[in-house]
Amino acid sequence: MTKVSLPELVNEAIAGKVVSFPTDTVPALAVKPERSKLIFALKQRPQDKPLILMGASAADLWSYVTGTQEELEIWQQVAAKYWPGALTLVLPSSAKVPIEMHPTEPTSIGIRVPNLEIAQIILTQTGPLATTSANISGKPSLETTSAIEEAFPEILALDCTKLNIDAKIGSGLASTVAKWTRKGWEILRQGNIKQI
Repeated sequence: MTKVSLPELVNEAIAGKVVSFPTDTVPALAVKPERSKLIFALKQRPQDKPLILMGASAADLWSYVTGTQEELEIWQQVAAKYWPGALTLVLPSSAKVPIEMHPTEPTSIGIRVPNLEIAQIILTQTGPLATTSANISGKPSLETTSAIEEAFPEILALDCTKLNIDAKIGSGLASTVAKWTRKGWEILRQGNIKQI
């Protein structure tokens, strides 16, 4: 892994490279949505485990989902309550979502806004990115820059030493994942947020 400055990381992400940066939960691997195959290969991740689309704000993400006006209002209320934060909403995807992000389940997409300023700064400049935890699929999430460097020597990571956040980053607990269904919200993965 090559540690790079914030401007370098942003430029490389825009160019389509896989990058790593801290979030409020666990450090992320991230790439432009249309280049998601790179992350699946890097993590040895099964195709039926879709990636999460992370944005700097809710406004950056709504065009990636589709629903009725009533549903959109419900989703926006939940987002206003919990974002930025450790909640991923799985919603019906719009045609804007590249098939590479969710090859076996193209009808839905997980979206999230992280509650960490440096992550928001990066996403403001890159636009929404396809993200996942920094780990080999099925293994625990890596929580430090040095652990990510050892596991993924080929990726670019934000040099956190200059930001005084080189040690453990985030809560260490992945986000709560809630899927919208006709009956309301279904919790797919439990994190810090217990109910919606």
